[in-house]
Amino acid sequence: MPALTDLVRAANEWLQIDAIPDYPGALNGLQLENSGEVTKIAAAVDACLPVIVEACASGANLLVVHHGLFWQGAQRIEGALYRKLKLAMDHDLAIYSAHLPLDRHPDLGNNALLVAALGFEGEGRPFAPWKGFDLGQRVSCDLDRDELLARVAAATGGAPKLAPGGPSRVRELGVITGGAGSQVGELAATGIDTFLTGEGPHWSYTAAEELGINLIYAGHYATETFGVKALAQRWAAEFAGLEVSFIDHPTGL
Repeated sequence: MPALTDLVRAANEWLQIDAIPDYPGALNGLQLENSGEVTKIAAAVDACLPVIVEACASGANLLVVHHGLFWQGAQRIEGALYRKLKLAMDHDLAIYSAHLPLDRHPDLGNNALLVAALGFEGEGRPFAPWKGFDLGQRVSCDLDRDELLARVAAATGGAPKLAPGGPSRVRELGVITGGAGSQVGELAATGIDTFLTGEGPHWSYTAAEELGINLIYAGHYATETFGVKALAQRWAAEFAGLEVSFIDHPTGL
């Protein structure tokens, strides 16, 4: 029966948890420990109350998420945060969170896995440098824009939204999962003709038109289910006796 400390140590090493910067307030790595052993891992995008309820009901003793419990530094343990922590602790559920370290990982990351799901496995190049590492991946291709949209829909399970400011033939595709739409201006300057992300602000639509770039929104949630699944499966492959499940709690955003 694997020890929680061994799983945490392995994931911290794989993801370079201590080396990869993140947004202020983000807390990557183990956020809540349990009594020490793990037999069942639940993976989910968000450490929200419905997910924690389902994880506890499933008998999981480790929940791995992309969006964790803590984003604002020190805060009062009250309200929803109290209910989530109490429920998890009552059911001996540990919680591990990986945000940008998981997004950018070349094998387990949301960006790399979405690029692979679009049919470009192994073709992604580093894209969008930020604080010494790359937020996303870039792909050179020759693909009809409608075909790309169909692939995005198949990969994410939903209909993407398009701001058709660029060419109908996609040749330089940039991908950043999550909510990177506000970066459309700086990313257009890199020479891509199409930018795929999860969501962004209203003004990004007209900005894309004016910049001459295709902007595709495939959903913040939908573009970030890949990494937590892959991390859970990696644990199961490395440590015998682990059961893995995915808790799907889509936001539609």
